[in-house]
Amino acid sequence: MVFEFKFPDIGEGIVEGEIVKWLIKEGEFVKEDQLIVEIQTDKAVAEIPSPKTGTIIKINFKNGETVKVGQTLVTIQEKNEKITKEERKTTSVVGQLEEALEEKQERILKTQVQKKENVKDKILATPKVRNLARKLNVDINLVKGTGKNRIILDDDVINFSKGNIQNKTETNKQAIKLVKKYDFYGYIKRIPLKGVRKVIAENMSKSYSKAVHVTHMDFADITNLSEIREREKPRLEKKGIKLTYLSFVIKAAVLALKEHPYLNATLDEETNEIILKKYYNIGIAVDTNEGLLVPVIKVADSKNITNIAKEIVNLSKSAKERKIDLSDLKGSTFTITNVGSIGGVYATPIINYPESAILALGRIQETPLVINKKIEIRKIMPFSLTFDHRILDGAEAAKFANKIKQILENPDSLKIE
Repeated sequence: MVFEFKFPDIGEGIVEGEIVKWLIKEGEFVKEDQLIVEIQTDKAVAEIPSPKTGTIIKINFKNGETVKVGQTLVTIQEKNEKITKEERKTTSVVGQLEEALEEKQERILKTQVQKKENVKDKILATPKVRNLARKLNVDINLVKGTGKNRIILDDDVINFSKGNIQNKTETNKQAIKLVKKYDFYGYIKRIPLKGVRKVIAENMSKSYSKAVHVTHMDFADITNLSEIREREKPRLEKKGIKLTYLSFVIKAAVLALKEHPYLNATLDEETNEIILKKYYNIGIAVDTNEGLLVPVIKVADSKNITNIAKEIVNLSKSAKERKIDLSDLKGSTFTITNVGSIGGVYATPIINYPESAILALGRIQETPLVINKKIEIRKIMPFSLTFDHRILDGAEAAKFANKIKQILENPDSLKIE
């Protein structure tokens, strides 16, 4: 029996994915649950297993192409069933021999076109299309083909029969777009907007058009925190744990969110209600070769600094290798992005919609400050807090920022283990 394996919905609201890499070839025998393809969906790469044991007789998408949920990925001849050599070559997406023969006939027509010098006088159409023309009382000699090499398609016959040939022709003309490799000043390179970058573009556009963005900026004197980190760092490194400042900031953010819940909220526009989240899932922005991913540290309020540090390393590694599970990219209530790890002091980050706020950390640097009327060199961490002004006001955002600042400047309350 021929089985059509359709691309399933493997995540929350997934509608399409991009083929990253096929792990099998046509004609190859596969076992049930054997991985057959890697597909990028909603920022993560998912490895899709075969639902059946049998022979792959048709792969319907190439690497880099987009497949929508419900479309057939591969056609499988199930185990212990005979399949002829001809069927393996010509079985179509739906596995019907009749349509496979039509494809074969169309390929023959294309070959004939390439061999003929004068194509204009040839009427190119498959038997299926000619039969449709007869049923609709259409003189196929008057129909203009819009397929490759001017082959007449079903739509050409149907539109002609409805008197829409002129509209069809105009539509086709509009669809033809000349793509230039240069502009007025010189040569250019076009890069398709797809995959992670496409998802980021869509999410950022939605966030910017929905939320009312305002950014509050401040800095924290983390001199004391730096001393604690340097003291604990060698001990934890022996356990394979990398202790970063981000671990402390996440813990400080959770404590501040508990006192200022409107920064751990979303806005339900349908019911006009502000939803205060009573759980604390912190998203951390990770820079990868494909774009920015945001893994989520779940129930961060129940974890100490050491556990958070472990999770940061594991999630960041999985994200950069594009092996992260989709569930690890969902459910965040507040997001932190460390701009300073790359460079920069302050920023105006875009909210990870539908969250109400996002915190950007700047580059830590030694700065002269006046302490007790004396100038001292202190370690300073700049930060920028962008919030949705629909959900909270500037005063609440400033109080939240002050709380984070207070905790980071007096870090003795933060438990390492």
